[in-house]
Amino acid sequence: MTVAMAQPAEERNASPVTIVIHGGAGALSPGRYSPEEEAAFKAKLAEALDAGYAILEQGGASLDAIEAAIVLMEDSPLFNAGKGAVFTRDGKNELDASVMDGASLNAGAVAGVTKVKNPIRLARAVMKKSEHVMFAREGAEEFATEHGLEIVKPKYFHTDHRWDAYKRALENEKKKKESRQPRDFKYGTVGAVALDANGNLAAGTSTGGMTLKRYGRVGDAPIIGAGTFADNKSCAVSSTGHGEYFIRLTIAREICAQVEYAGKTVDEAADDVINNRLQKLGGDGGVIVLGADGDYAMTFNTDGMFRGVKNAVTKEVAIYGE
Repeated sequence: MTVAMAQPAEERNASPVTIVIHGGAGALSPGRYSPEEEAAFKAKLAEALDAGYAILEQGGASLDAIEAAIVLMEDSPLFNAGKGAVFTRDGKNELDASVMDGASLNAGAVAGVTKVKNPIRLARAVMKKSEHVMFAREGAEEFATEHGLEIVKPKYFHTDHRWDAYKRALENEKKKKESRQPRDFKYGTVGAVALDANGNLAAGTSTGGMTLKRYGRVGDAPIIGAGTFADNKSCAVSSTGHGEYFIRLTIAREICAQVEYAGKTVDEAADDVINNRLQKLGGDGGVIVLGADGDYAMTFNTDGMFRGVKNAVTKEVAIYGE
């Protein structure tokens, strides 16, 4: 099932201050979660929206808003980012994140970190306090320590439900003698895009990657232009899905390029990239997109995507293709 959600025309005359978030896409058909689990997911999405929007409402920066929203999701065991990260093939948690400022085109990213509590904060520190865009593994962690970010022991990221899923995945791999993702797989990235009162866009993405990923695999989440992109001239995008496809298609940048150069709406651009280009290549997942005019889209070609939006007149959270 494919779903695209765009801002109703009647909302476009309201304040453009907006935040849009996602908590991963995939096989999220009704019945996968109990009513209690669905309520917990929606409550955390709503909390993240409120945290980010409160900053925007007070005149704060879009970068601050997305960081606040993503930190809340990183700190929750519900999502595959930070505390809720999945396990690699070697039984470890390796985290990736990126952030981009639409006003300056500055960006920061980290890959494969194992003891930084909030990778999104580290990605922003890389953007603000270094001349580089991306740090990986031990180097990223050394940078985090030097700049006073919160360091935790790797066991902090261990959750029983992720460990159980890891063991089931190992058993399934042995039975099937393959390591391809099953059809009921969920891509558990989190992300946020925001537009502040000064007209500045920002985007951020954070993830624990794929269950059973091998050999220091890095997906699209920390790759600027694939998992994250923001430019005040076009739009801000955060992606979630099968990262290898998102990298090959430079999904986030492609959407913004269509908005900037082809004059498409964010809905039209997202629909073409996700429901046409990505799908034809055999990939699946979704994006949240926010335009410089406050127009937004939440587009996915999977059964569902944890998602939400808040502006002056709308607050909505959803999971399935409703």
